[in-house]
Amino acid sequence: MNIPKIASISKKMLVALLGAFLCLFLLFHAGANLLILRHDGGAWYNAFCHFMGTNVIVKVFEIILLATFVFHIILSLVLAWQNKKARPIGYHKPSKTKTHKASKFQVWTGILILACLFLHFTDFYFVKHDITKGRYMVKAEVVNVDIVDCDYFDQIAQEEGGKDWLDWLDTMYNFEMLNVEDNSQKEEIQKTYDELRNNFIISKILGTAPKTSDGVWITNLSYEDREILSKAGIETEPDFYNQALIKFKVWHIALCYMLFFVVVWFHLRHGFAAMFQTLGLYNNKYGKAIEILSDIFAITVCLMFAITVIFVFVGL
Repeated sequence: MNIPKIASISKKMLVALLGAFLCLFLLFHAGANLLILRHDGGAWYNAFCHFMGTNVIVKVFEIILLATFVFHIILSLVLAWQNKKARPIGYHKPSKTKTHKASKFQVWTGILILACLFLHFTDFYFVKHDITKGRYMVKAEVVNVDIVDCDYFDQIAQEEGGKDWLDWLDTMYNFEMLNVEDNSQKEEIQKTYDELRNNFIISKILGTAPKTSDGVWITNLSYEDREILSKAGIETEPDFYNQALIKFKVWHIALCYMLFFVVVWFHLRHGFAAMFQTLGLYNNKYGKAIEILSDIFAITVCLMFAITVIFVFVGL
């Protein structure tokens, strides 16, 4: 398991730098999650998720983030194994070094975090990659454009009891068009009836009455709804807002996340300060301040995560 040409101190410094990068990401992620608590039906959070899921730069960053996480884990495990190998038998007398007691548990809390991340990935990240099912959303205007003259959607709406209403709508449309000669008026009538028809069909096949203004999403679609849309060539995106509302309202899932945050807090509390020490920035003059900053950072990040889960669970 030895990594050639990389000294132990170099590995420790690399672990610290990777950890610093992950700390910044955690703070960013926790702050973004607070958007869920806005009472706007998920407008801000869905817009944020759409940007993060479609921006090319963000996609590159995602690969870098995953690589950082993997290397941080691998190097940490390698260092722990090498330290154990270098001293297979413990000291006869207790060590008098000032090594923080929490450092002995860093590897184990890291392993617990890795296990908890599988739950988090199953609930959210894997949904984006179609590994697990979730809730989905689609731009309303995209659906309204693609649903026009779509025989597949028309057939489904008729099977759902909409045949009589659609026939009546077609009759009214033809009657109005017969009495209008101005092309601009015809275009307005065409637009109005297309919108009425589209909204009715969407409400029948998806169980929702969509808003049609630009930038508004049809949200909280099931996997079955997603399959219906995909057959008509309409792409959907994960609806992480409603996915979070559903997941965090389940008591055992909410409890697992709370325990997850406790483990993250324990890991961050020591890891943040150890990062400064490894990089040579920890000394007697600033040591106490760094310890306090470490506590503040760990508590702040984990509290931001926890507040989101707690507020959703109790319905605030």
